[in-house]
Parts: sequence; C-alpha cells; structure tokens
Amino acid sequence: MPARAVVTLTMNPAVDASTTVDQVVPFHKLRCTPARRDAGGGGINVARVLKRLNQDASAIFTAGGALGLLLRQLVAREDVNGIAIDIAGDTREDFSAFEKDTGKQFRFVLPGPSVNESEQAACLSALQRALPAAQFLVASGSLPPGVASDFYARVARAAKKAETKFILDTAGPALKDALKEGAYLIKPSLREFRQLVGGDVEETGACVKAARALIEKKGAEIVLLSLGERGAIAVSRDAAYRAEAPKVTAVSTVGAGDSFLGAAVASLVEGKSLQETLRHGVAAGTAALLSPGTDLCRPEHIARLIGDVVVEKV
Repeated sequence: MPARAVVTLTMNPAVDASTTVDQVVPFHKLRCTPARRDAGGGGINVARVLKRLNQDASAIFTAGGALGLLLRQLVAREDVNGIAIDIAGDTREDFSAFEKDTGKQFRFVLPGPSVNESEQAACLSALQRALPAAQFLVASGSLPPGVASDFYARVARAAKKAETKFILDTAGPALKDALKEGAYLIKPSLREFRQLVGGDVEETGACVKAARALIEKKGAEIVLLSLGERGAIAVSRDAAYRAEAPKVTAVSTVGAGDSFLGAAVASLVEGKSLQETLRHGVAAGTAALLSPGTDLCRPEHIARLIGDVVVEKV
C-alpha cells in the first residue's frame, strides 16, 4: 500500500442524494430537479476535501448492497484511494431537498446498516495495515447499529501503537469512551461539546476553560470547537484562538463541518500553526455553504474567503 499522510475511517457512510424543489408541501407529488449523488459520511468527506487541497488520503469505509457498490464508484470518481470493507447490510442513502421558494434546505438522514463483530474486525485489520505509513488518522461520523460505543477507543489504541496522530469527530458516548484513550485532536460542535463537558458553556472564555480542562486530563491535545455561522475556537495547552466566519448566503449546509475538518487536517499536514489551521478550517467550512447539494467546499471559494476570516488570540 502506498504511503499516505492521512487515513480516514468511516463506519457509517452514506450515498448522499440532493435535489431542488419549488415548494415542500404535504401529500402532493413534488416535482424535483435531477438528483445529485455524492459519496458521504464524515471520513469520506474529509478525504474528498483533502484531495481537492492536493493532499492524498486513504479512505477506509464499510460498503454493502447496491448502494455500497455505488458508494465505491463515487469515492473512486473523486480520485480518493478507497478501501471498502464488505458488509452484509445495505449502505444507507441520505437525502436533502432545497426549497426554492424559501431558500431553506430539508435534510433526511436514515439509520445505517448493522455492522457485526467480524465486519468490525475487518475494519480494524484494514486500519492496522494502513496506519504505519500515515501521519494522521481521522475517524469521523456516527457509529452504526451493532457497534459498541468503545469502538473509537479501540481505534485510538491502534493509532497510539502505530504512533499515528488520532483525530476524532464524533459525539456522545463514542466520544467520551475514546477520550479515555486520548486523541491528538477533536472537533465537536458547541452542542456536542456541551454534552461532553456537562455544562452549558457559551462565552468564549468558558469554552476555552472547559477545553483546557479536557486537555489537562490528556483527553486531547487540541480542541477545535465549531460554532457554526459564528466561526470556531481552537485551543491547545499553550494557545487559544477565536475565528469569526465571513457572512455568506448559504446554498447548502451539508458537509460544512467535514469541510472545516478536512481543510484543518490539510493545514496540519503542511505544518501550519494552530492559528492558520483554524483560519483555513473556518474558510473551508464557510466555503461549503456556497456549494449546492453535497458538493463540499471548493478551493477557489476558500481562496476568496480566507482573507475575510478574522482570527484573534484569546
């Protein structure tokens, strides 16, 4: 297997379908534009963004049934090195519809297929083969049915053994269990962060304090806290920064968080500072809002927006 700076893991991927409709109303047939379909799921999306930013990544993901075959094809279409793990269940399809009359987007997320113990073991085996050549491992997204909440903790141990920096983007018990093993970087949303720290943090100072407490417990070395349209906060043991996001008119919100993380990881691969990592992440997350459906961020949009991202030390 060729060396890749980044390996991503997606246990609950999806084929993401999107369309446009004049108006969403109940009971009537809604005439839609032709559907767009993209490979989806946190780790796959991160790998797609990395490829657009001239960084190679190997994307490990589960795939089953006819939609699993389509998922493989969509990953290959993005010129991402895909490592598909066969599962008995059918890969899920998520769906979003943009309503032209209101400019609103409606998103429908289906549950993923159950992944059994032998299929989980196959994912871990593929991961162990890929890790020795990787600088970073990005595990992103929810865990599917049948997978225990300590699965990402097992992934963290594998990364530690391979001396690969572990980056995690998930929530709930899976995040809490993984942090017992430790991670290099986590990227929660504000809602996910509140669940993690058990407090209703809101102001920048409170967020930084809570993130530092987490870092002191050796749960993570870096916390990238996404604040949505308000930007993001980056905290390490020695520094903390707040970035304000440029104001744009959103076309789609699908993949904004994954675009944020993908650009941040690309910056880390390039050896950029925490401040610049945050700046590039926020620019990419904002750029994703300008792309229709499930298209993610575009480099030209990042280049246009990055000068408008204001980063301040806190």
